[in-house]
Amino acid sequence: MTTGNNKPLNLQDSFLNKVRSEKKTIVVYLLNGFQVRGRVWGFDNFTVIMESEGKQQLIYKHAISTIAPLENEAILVLKKGNDQGVTKE
Repeated sequence: MTTGNNKPLNLQDSFLNKVRSEKKTIVVYLLNGFQVRGRVWGFDNFTVIMESEGKQQLIYKHAISTIAPLENEAILVLKKGNDQGVTKE
C-alpha cells in the first residue's frame, strides 16, 4: 500500500496518531484476553503508552490482538487508488 506520493502507507501509525491527537478513547484487546480502555499518550515501533483509569500503562505491541475505538466511528477513511493500492483520503 502506498500514499498518493508513493510513500509506504503505515496504517498502524496513522491510526494510533489519529486517536492520540484527537484524544479518542479506545479499547485494546490483548492476546491474554484482557481489555484496556483508555487514551493513547504515545507509541513507537514496539510499544503503546496509554492512560487507563488514571494510570499510565506501557503495552508491548506484540501482546496486542486488536485495537478498536470505543465509539462506533471511522478513524481513517480509505479509498481505492488506481494501481497504487489503497490510499489515505
